[in-house]
Amino acid sequence: MLKVLKIFFFLALFGALCSAVITFAVYESVKDRIPTVAQLKDIELQIPLRIYTADNKLIGEFGEQRRTPITYAQLPAQLEHAILAAEDSNFYHHPGIDIMGLGRAAMQLVTTGQIQGGGSTITMQVARNYFLSFEQTFTRKFTEIFISLKMERELTKHEILELYVNKIYLGKRAYGFEAAAQVYYGKSLKDLDLAQYAMIAGLPKAPSRYNPVANPSRALIRRNWILQRMLSLGSINKEQYQTAVEKPVTAKDYGITPDVDAGYVAEMVRSELHETYGDKLYTEGLTVYTTIDSKRQTAANQAINDGVLNYDMKHGYRGSVATQPELLDKPLKEQEKALNAYRTLHIWKVGLVLSTTDQFANVLLSNGDQITLSWDAMKWAKPYINDDVQGPAPKTVADIMVPGDIIDLRPDPDLGWILTQKPKLQSALISINSKDGAIQALVGGFNYYENKFNRVTQSKRQPGSSFKPFIYSSALSRGYTAASLINDAPVVFEDSNLDKAWRPTNDTGRFYGPTRLRPALYRSQNIVSVRLLQELGIAPTIKFLTRFGFNADELPRNLSLALGSASVSPMEMATGYAVFSNGGYKVSPYLIDHITDRNNSTIFQATPDTVCRTCTLLDSDAQDGQPSGLFNTAQGVQNRPVAAQKLTPEVDYLIYDMMRDVIRYGTGRRARVLKRPDLAGKTGTTNDGKDAWFSGYNGSLVTTVWSGFDDSTSLGRGAFGSSVSLPTWIDYMRVALDGTPLSYVQKPSTLVTVRIDPKTGERALPGQKDAIFEMFRRNHIPAQRQSDSLNSESSQDNDAQQEKQTDNALENLF
Repeated sequence: MLKVLKIFFFLALFGALCSAVITFAVYESVKDRIPTVAQLKDIELQIPLRIYTADNKLIGEFGEQRRTPITYAQLPAQLEHAILAAEDSNFYHHPGIDIMGLGRAAMQLVTTGQIQGGGSTITMQVARNYFLSFEQTFTRKFTEIFISLKMERELTKHEILELYVNKIYLGKRAYGFEAAAQVYYGKSLKDLDLAQYAMIAGLPKAPSRYNPVANPSRALIRRNWILQRMLSLGSINKEQYQTAVEKPVTAKDYGITPDVDAGYVAEMVRSELHETYGDKLYTEGLTVYTTIDSKRQTAANQAINDGVLNYDMKHGYRGSVATQPELLDKPLKEQEKALNAYRTLHIWKVGLVLSTTDQFANVLLSNGDQITLSWDAMKWAKPYINDDVQGPAPKTVADIMVPGDIIDLRPDPDLGWILTQKPKLQSALISINSKDGAIQALVGGFNYYENKFNRVTQSKRQPGSSFKPFIYSSALSRGYTAASLINDAPVVFEDSNLDKAWRPTNDTGRFYGPTRLRPALYRSQNIVSVRLLQELGIAPTIKFLTRFGFNADELPRNLSLALGSASVSPMEMATGYAVFSNGGYKVSPYLIDHITDRNNSTIFQATPDTVCRTCTLLDSDAQDGQPSGLFNTAQGVQNRPVAAQKLTPEVDYLIYDMMRDVIRYGTGRRARVLKRPDLAGKTGTTNDGKDAWFSGYNGSLVTTVWSGFDDSTSLGRGAFGSSVSLPTWIDYMRVALDGTPLSYVQKPSTLVTVRIDPKTGERALPGQKDAIFEMFRRNHIPAQRQSDSLNSESSQDNDAQQEKQTDNALENLF
């Protein structure tokens, strides 16, 4: 017996020595892969880029890994218990590895000859997810064990669990349990119930197999098993268990749903930051706060949507998406599959016409629902012939659709669903705060997901008459007045910069003769603008226009410039109009207000040029030739660059007052429906109606709307800036200005009001009945003719004599 014991002793000793040697050898081979203490303490998660409005509403997220890190203190207790029940019930008692679990894994290896996995604690899963690959090799497994042991020595259990709940992959691009709660339930973790906690706690084992969206039956079995484990471990009581196990599967694919639809804005931010950060942008955990106002952005989206669809419906129905009568006899599943093969817009549906009557159509939607489409939902659909001509109004449903037609439908608050079609028209809107250029709302086209081309910044189109105020402001700066006369009469120009002789005409076809600048602007008389530019000179006018931010090299050097033949973007137009809005100061539009890093530290803060007239300048200086100042603003004391003044306050106010007349009497009078006397603006329509514009403002907000086709075809008969873009501008401004006080451009005290003769623009004679009031700078008041002056002196003498007689009469009374 003693010999046998000695043999076993030496065998055990030899085995121990061999194990120690093997362990040391393995350690030496993998030690370079074991992280240092500093690496363990300084683990950084991949967190996507997130973009928010100024009022903290989510616009977009960029990054392959959807993740929202939480601290251990934010981890709900029931979720912690569910995770431990599902993955590692002995987590708080083992040293990082589970000997029994590893033994089972070893037995699997011996019996099957393959590495089956298993035996991993939460600590080992953290080690694998943060520092290793998922390859099934001995080296990786041993490295995982060594890292786990080291983590247990260097980190607390709560720190390890915090790493786990933020890193683990849970399907649908969701990394971490907070992201999973958003993806599967559209809620934050703290808002889930016990059944939902158990459901997402079952995902780490196999995110695809136990996915509650893709495999709800398997996920339900896994959830109930975890609930049973929680009950057996004493984490929940029988009542909690029974309530939770009876809950149905409520998970859906919520993805990441933005609070505000602003795809063009999100892409602008992403593109700008990618130039600085590269691909790290999508993992560094940056949070960008834009200048976008969520209320105004939502209003802009709706205004563009309504404006484009209204135009499209007025120009007729181009027919069904397709016709597949063979689908009528197919099973429901095949019908749904066929309908889902057709792409449509975000909240629209594709439908199959099943049957029709004179006034109704029964339609199968792509989600399997059946609806009845009423006559009111389709009677708009006159046949489209071209942009100028539509066919006769339909009389019955059969004139519009037949069974087997595939049609597009969009939701309607009154009718439920309405017949629609993908529009060809595009429209864009940009709205900025004229005080500092902060972009309040931006829509680059009808639908970002259908067409990502941003027409606010990337498209350059002719602005037409909406460019005229810039020409007029040049004239006022050169000594002209709102009463200056320009002859509106036929003219032929021989210009070396033009291919042939040019005969400009007015849109109405009329000629008005000698016309004051004020009515010429609000009536948008082309000939007056051309003659005015001819008198001013093209070269000095182009130089003047650079004050508004226009590039001189991109402006045409001929008289067509007066009619808006330059190619400019809506962003450039809004920038120019901002000068009119803020009292004559040049500001630059900006979108990013500030950026924070993963630790919520501000790493960028915008310092836009600021108009000092809207705030209190506490102190000022100049550095590197750039003036700056310390301002007392609504947001507190800020140090910002001072906006440069480009127009005198007098010229700026005169242009503003003249453009108020565009809305009061001229081409923009539809905007009177807003009942805002502080509004001014100008319509613009190009030759053949290819572009329709409206740019308008008050003393604080500037908005530009453009509409047209991307291929520059005509908008059709009767399409003008006033009929296509102005309604969109009105719909937006109605919401954007709701609840805001009237904001006028400040009137300088140096302006005076004088009665003038409306026909000549000269000072009116005393007692002249048709005289009107006009504003002038003090040194630009029109002089009276000599004869008028004598008549005026004679009249003044008579008035003086009458006043003396009255005084004498009063003296006699007393």
